[in-house]
Amino acid sequence: MMKMYLSNANGKIEEIHELKNGCWIKLVAPTEEEIRYIANHLDIPIDSIKDALDDEERSRVEKEDNHVLIIVDIPIITHDEVDGPIYETIPIGMIITNTCFITVCLQENPIFEEFANHKIKNFYTFMKTRFALQMLYMISTYYLRYLKQINRRTSEIEKELHQSMKNQELFSLLSMEKSLVYFMTSLKANNIVMERLMRLNYLRMYDDDQELLEDVIIENKQAIEMAEVYSSILSGMMDAFASVISNNLNIVMKFLTAVTIVISLPTMVASFYGMNVPIPYQHSPYAFMVAMLLAALLSSITAFVFWKKRYF
Repeated sequence: MMKMYLSNANGKIEEIHELKNGCWIKLVAPTEEEIRYIANHLDIPIDSIKDALDDEERSRVEKEDNHVLIIVDIPIITHDEVDGPIYETIPIGMIITNTCFITVCLQENPIFEEFANHKIKNFYTFMKTRFALQMLYMISTYYLRYLKQINRRTSEIEKELHQSMKNQELFSLLSMEKSLVYFMTSLKANNIVMERLMRLNYLRMYDDDQELLEDVIIENKQAIEMAEVYSSILSGMMDAFASVISNNLNIVMKFLTAVTIVISLPTMVASFYGMNVPIPYQHSPYAFMVAMLLAALLSSITAFVFWKKRYF
């Protein structure tokens, strides 16, 4: 899908249907025809567009004769078969040419929507360097937002684990831990790209742009530190709660074993009095009552002993 936007005289974003200077070209899972159209009209290599469509593409920044290519990873949320959130990362490409700003991604994401719906202050499509830095800032902001969501989700799972004897909660924690590993790897790679932008003169930046890039780097490093802390906490929590689940199961098994022993004593007494051999008081009219009292007495004594030993 290809859409084009342009800031009008009032600073609002409007969708256009032909290439114009200063426009933003948004490519989301583009077709071959759309890729060739953009590559031919803006004189950029097709590989510069297709690289951002590779799931395994590494974050990097490159400067060619007539454009700058920036590839970073952005966070996304998907859902599993039970509608549980899964946090992953995918690459996004930003191509800055002399006339246009191009973004390339495998799927639609809320970061694009923020810009397309004009929710970003001081955003203009023709200010290409500022646009790229604002995009990087929003990416770091979404990492922080999703990390907080992961932390809240972890706390919810922790409450469920206190009484759990199943592995489902551990699988959920494992999914959260895997997401944190993805986030840390992507954030560190993004940080290298941002530091290269700061060091090298790939983009022409004013003082305000330099300050914005510094803010982006600070936000990204904060996200890295947060992901590392959460990952460390989660790793220790999984080890602890694996033992908790095993202990909870042992407590239940101990309780069931004690109950089984208490219940088996009346069965044993009834079995003795049900044999086809002479037994004491078998002709007494109180034989049944004696058997019941004996069974109740044995069960009560056993239950009291187990209670004193905290088996219940």
